[in-house]
Amino acid sequence: MIYLDAAATTFQKPAAVKKAVALALEQYTSPGRGGHRLAMAASEKLFECRERAARLFHVEDPERVAVTFNATHGLNIAIRSLVSPGDRVVISGYEHNSVLRPLHALGADIRVADGPVFEPEETVRAFDRLIDRNTRAVVIDHVSNVFGFILPAEAVAALCRERDVPLIVDASQSAGALSVDCEALGADFIAMPGHKGLYGPQGTGLLIASGRAKPLLYGGSGSDSKNPDMPDYLPDMLEAGTHNMPGIAGLSAGLEFVLRTGVRTIGNHERGLIRRMAEGLKAVPGVRVFAVRDPERQAGVLSFEVPGLPAEEMAERLDRAGFAVRAGLHCAPLAHRTVGTLRRGTVRASVSAFNTKSEVDAFLNAAEAAARGR
Repeated sequence: MIYLDAAATTFQKPAAVKKAVALALEQYTSPGRGGHRLAMAASEKLFECRERAARLFHVEDPERVAVTFNATHGLNIAIRSLVSPGDRVVISGYEHNSVLRPLHALGADIRVADGPVFEPEETVRAFDRLIDRNTRAVVIDHVSNVFGFILPAEAVAALCRERDVPLIVDASQSAGALSVDCEALGADFIAMPGHKGLYGPQGTGLLIASGRAKPLLYGGSGSDSKNPDMPDYLPDMLEAGTHNMPGIAGLSAGLEFVLRTGVRTIGNHERGLIRRMAEGLKAVPGVRVFAVRDPERQAGVLSFEVPGLPAEEMAERLDRAGFAVRAGLHCAPLAHRTVGTLRRGTVRASVSAFNTKSEVDAFLNAAEAAARGR
């Protein structure tokens, strides 16, 4: 099968990631749970993961890097740290349910900064209009998981700094493929999964946190055990319970792969493949492609639709032909509402560092045949 669903999970992993997961089962127990060599080795591997993440994302203090189960876990921590019931929160029109649902559960006053897809200037103007003295937090998706639209996170971050409003950045689709500079953004929280562009296993994630952080889970931390409250320092306050050491070891190896390969190299490769795919799909009669010519505005994600053919049926035809894509709303109904595809959804293809031009060309042939009903 040719795998084109990296926006959900990168399936092809570096060999070092698989090796690290297997070795962790033999070499580590749990960090902070003992002074013996197996626990100490686990603590060293955990710190290695934090240190590599700090290098990749320009975080001065590795202790600001908290390990999570996924980006959703990190976003819940961030939102619960900053937002109380009834608080006004400004979000982009492309947010994932991992943002929308926690805010809805809190009863937040959600204001949506709508802007047309691939028009970042309009998005900035929408945030500019909505961020005011009553705003308690701003959330922006760095890259839309539906359309690959690279949102103007840096410009919105500047607005937040000017107005002293806390910022949360969802880097689920950008981490590992675009520059995510923590110090430059000045965001209070940046959340990301380990299993996408960082090439780690499922069940891993990272949250770059600030002093505004509050615990979401309570329990053992391996530190300050006499205290009935969670520790009041990072990262311990956010890491209750036993760590997923096989996952962390794999994530650390994935981070090393990204550092060694280079974010710019990976991002340019993915965007090149998406441009090739978009141009090929545009040549198929009747196919509507959501793409932009400017490579600075679209990451390695592409949505398209075939009028009259349900997205799920198109994806099933491609699956039978040997291609893995995703169809539907992609857990982001707000993005579809913004673009006007909420009723029908889209077919989404997404790439990683391991996809090739020949795979894209094979996909284009299969997509044309599937669109024609062959």
